Amino acid sequence: MTRARRELVSPETTPYYHCICRCVRRAFICGEDHLTGKNYEHRKHWVPERLRELQAVFLVEICAYAVMSNHYHLVVRLNREKATGLSDEAVAERWGKLFQVPMLVSRYIKGLSDTAAERKAAQTFIEQWRERLADLSWYMRCLNEHLARRANEEDGCTGRVWEGRFKSQALLNEAAVLTCMSYVDLNPVRGGSADAPEESDFTSIQQRIFDRVGKLHRANQPENIALMPLGADSDHHPNRFTFSTQDYFELVDWAGRAVRDDKRGTIAADIPPILERLGLNSREYLRHVASIGAGHDAAVLGNIQRVRRLADRLGRKFIRGVGASKQLYARSA
Repeated sequence: MTRARRELVSPETTPYYHCICRCVRRAFICGEDHLTGKNYEHRKHWVPERLRELQAVFLVEICAYAVMSNHYHLVVRLNREKATGLSDEAVAERWGKLFQVPMLVSRYIKGLSDTAAERKAAQTFIEQWRERLADLSWYMRCLNEHLARRANEEDGCTGRVWEGRFKSQALLNEAAVLTCMSYVDLNPVRGGSADAPEESDFTSIQQRIFDRVGKLHRANQPENIALMPLGADSDHHPNRFTFSTQDYFELVDWAGRAVRDDKRGTIAADIPPILERLGLNSREYLRHVASIGAGHDAAVLGNIQRVRRLADRLGRKFIRGVGASKQLYARSA
């Protein structure tokens, strides 16, 4: 049964979420459709372009992204603390970049409101916008509607582009975020469209690697979007990462080699120490990043104690993700 988004997204529990959007009937919004012979590769630029535009409006930070032929992945952090600290003027300015600001609010911002009732009404609008600036549903709506309209306009048609509302997965601890980030970044390697992470176009791992080595993106690549820093480079957010960019590179490189077709199911001897530090079961971690069926239908991922606390908070006896979390976030023998 489909559940209300408020039961799936709880910023009080975790600010981190893994989002997945697929095209209707798995049509090819991007890439090459081998059935029709049409090539839509240029549309892959649309996703990072729109993400860059939305970063000037929403307080939703991008941890990882991957744009595939008929779907895309995002791992994001909702920065409600920053939204709370914005002035009324800053909130109205951000909202006005996407939507029309009522004259009532414009007058209030300029200090021209005549009555207390007018000021109160303007403040009500602004507080609603402040909440939406760190709201996952509004963020994904502004991303997907834009992409759908643009694709329909180019195709000269109308109708649905996405299968339905986006899928979201709550990531309850650092290990869960790390696992989903690496799963997202390894999508092209696992799908056979790239041989190595640095060759995975339209992914955050390629951008992080190129940023680290000072390499310019190739001509067919989009401009960089602002990615959430890792480790010591991150901000003082209470849920910031403790693992470094180098830790992450080593883990993705190791996992990328292990999930290749000629090495599927094998585990190299030099297991990255970050797995042990975060209490991740190395074999289950590889199974997770190598297969769509290894926990990605779970509503939540994280250590089992936090999963159970979330279920209690929602008043539910069961929540999808208990089994996957038990396997994935138990220390290796």
